[in-house]
Parts: sequence; structure tokens; C-alpha cells
Amino acid sequence: MYELKVEDMSCGHCVSKVTKTVLGVDAAAKVEVDLPQGKVRVQSSADLAEISEAITEAGYPVTASTTV
Repeated sequence: MYELKVEDMSCGHCVSKVTKTVLGVDAAAKVEVDLPQGKVRVQSSADLAEISEAITEAGYPVTASTTV
């Protein structure tokens, strides 16, 4: 499982877009977004760097990430 610190998420639309972005990388991923904390937890077999890059390209900068 990965935990990413994601900037610029402020509403339900942002949560939806980030979730759809991750699912675009790995359709089988499980995504949990903590909007108040700006954290996204992803359970996926995809590479962390690939997920981070996709989220950043969607307009939400990933400022930190870790494997948990």
C-alpha cells in the first residue's frame, strides 16, 4: 500500500478526479482519499512512481509518498 501527500485537493470533485486518475493507471486499485489531511492511500500492484506521476499530471502535485 502507498500513502501519498497530495496538494490542491479541496472538494468532492478533486477526490473523484484523483480516484479516477489512479484507476486509470490500475483499474483494480483500491483508493482512499482523506481530503482534510490531503492524503491518498492506494493499494495497487502498479509502480508508486507511475501513480504519483499520473496524479501530478492531473493537476494535483504529489509532495511526498511512501510505501506502508
